Amino acid sequence: MIVNLSEQHSLVSNWVSELRDMNVQGDRMRFRRNLERIGEIAAYEISKELAWKTVEIPTPLGIHESKVLEDQPVLATILRAGVPMHHGMMNYFDKADHAFISAYRKHHRDGTFEISLQYMSSPSLEGRVVIISDPMLATGASLVKTIQYIKREGNPKQIFIVSAIACTVGIEYIRREAGENIKIWCGDIDDEITAKGYIVPGLGDAGDLAFGIKVQS
Repeated sequence: MIVNLSEQHSLVSNWVSELRDMNVQGDRMRFRRNLERIGEIAAYEISKELAWKTVEIPTPLGIHESKVLEDQPVLATILRAGVPMHHGMMNYFDKADHAFISAYRKHHRDGTFEISLQYMSSPSLEGRVVIISDPMLATGASLVKTIQYIKREGNPKQIFIVSAIACTVGIEYIRREAGENIKIWCGDIDDEITAKGYIVPGLGDAGDLAFGIKVQS
């Protein structure tokens, strides 16, 4: 299942438009903050689907039966581009555990690339809700590889993916390769992708726009 947050004509669509805008992208702080804000809204929406329990909370004047999260999720991010969205979700799920994955495109001289996953640091994922942040869901290859790795490490109860922009090609690939127990939350959806795996019209390279141009490996 996929949720396109821009379909609600909320502030998310305004933030996504700024992420796309070449006249705004030069402001790295603003770019990162817009990714962070999308992560915050996604965290809020996802929280509505999590399990809650009732606890007795003492106040200065008595006892109140309050609803709190039954279990804390694991916030996972694909380095480096996913960090701002991860930070946004961390603002809301402030007691969550965290996982970090190093997955990147290893480019070849002929223009092709493969996904290299070299590192993952995480708590136990058995029976946990895992929320993975990656701003651009393009081909879906890095996310599928990440999900497969996560499932080898444990058996999560639920996996959510949060992206600023998703491509229909990547969405279908995840559905086909990663199973049905995946829900995708995104700021918007584009239909085209280039031969090099970039979303069109998209916004460019989210990692470079957030943190500066990197040397290709």
